[in-house]
Amino acid sequence: MKTSHFFALFLPALPALSSPVHDTSTLYDNVKVMRIPTGNVTEALTQLVAQHGLTLWTLHPQPQSHLDVEVPSPKYSGFIQDVTDVLDTGGIDHALVTMHENLGESIRRESENTFSAQDLKLEAGALAGPEWFNAYHPYADHLTFLDDLVTTFPKNAKIVSSGRSIGGRDIKGINIFGSSGSGTKPAVIWHGTAHAREWIGTMVTEYLAYNLLINYANTTDIKSYVDKYDFYIFPIVNPDGFVYTQTTDRLWRKNRQTPPSGSSCYGRDINRNWNVSWSATGGASTSPCAEDYKGLAAQDAPETQQLAAFLNARANSAAGAKMYTDWHSYDQLFMTPYGYSCSKVASDGTELNNLAAGFGTALEASHGTTFTTGPICSTIYPATGSSTDYAYDVSKIKYSFAAELRDTGDNGFILPANQIRPSGEEVFAGVKYLLANIK
Repeated sequence: MKTSHFFALFLPALPALSSPVHDTSTLYDNVKVMRIPTGNVTEALTQLVAQHGLTLWTLHPQPQSHLDVEVPSPKYSGFIQDVTDVLDTGGIDHALVTMHENLGESIRRESENTFSAQDLKLEAGALAGPEWFNAYHPYADHLTFLDDLVTTFPKNAKIVSSGRSIGGRDIKGINIFGSSGSGTKPAVIWHGTAHAREWIGTMVTEYLAYNLLINYANTTDIKSYVDKYDFYIFPIVNPDGFVYTQTTDRLWRKNRQTPPSGSSCYGRDINRNWNVSWSATGGASTSPCAEDYKGLAAQDAPETQQLAAFLNARANSAAGAKMYTDWHSYDQLFMTPYGYSCSKVASDGTELNNLAAGFGTALEASHGTTFTTGPICSTIYPATGSSTDYAYDVSKIKYSFAAELRDTGDNGFILPANQIRPSGEEVFAGVKYLLANIK
């Protein structure tokens, strides 16, 4: 889809950057990422990963599926031999796939496509132009990108905030609205990058914001959606974790909350911390060192607490809230409630699953990418204390979804920058289907 970008020439000069991206790749030099089929020996393989002290990218591998795991070179031979033995016991083909031969090198290649405005020597205002989606960017530039959109479209956009992170950073978003002004229409709320390493979620939510605004004046269907709904888009709801991925550890997932007593491990998984079936077992970890650590209590992460308050404020307003989506990566999934139970069926489940399927069909028509759709628990794995379940059960936002963006494992979290734009284009096609079909 081609759009007009003349506005990019008239924005103010860019401010100096405060949080550049550093090379964190050496942490992962000579680390392979392997995809291993689980078949009927999932539990044995998961135990094997723990015994070797390895890190899983698939947190809860399911039977007849696969697990993606980081394997440092010194452990590779022994681990693969043990895997082969386990697969033999299950009669499973040894179809191992190497996702990354050297993860450190993959991260370096990604960093070659992570640019600041100063690096690119962009003209004034170009942050809010189409070139933005050709690369990944430092945290400070993402804040400027939202400011530039508001400067360019003051009649249709303003900056909003849900509060501040544990580290004091603003959880900054953009409110996009139609001719009747802000706060008068039902809310559509989109969150990106709850898990810090999932950079594509940041770029895709920004792509949605950009295209709603640039197409408002000249595209009939987009104008109708922006006039019908108030959009609240938060590209980075975990800013401390996101900055940490750019300065210290590219694959950090959680927030940066201080360790609980008796532990040295930082962070909560802010998408396992929402006050919805938080105490249920099997969908999050009680170990502070785990990637999906739920915290000591529901919503004890300030990010989660404030995001929940923002959802409820919109949902309980006179205009109400119509849709919520939490954008993650990777696996190419578009999912509906519930995550906390594989047996409980959402009261609007049939309609939600039909809409999810329609989203997938519309998305596929853009670039041929296929998404699997269905309830969270049965489509990916059990997840307790998740934002999508909270939005549906507590905030009573009927059209609540969770997405896992590109890809299905060729690159995983380290998605090449040349996939940013097609990811945005296909998701925008899916989102337009949803906006046209929700009631």
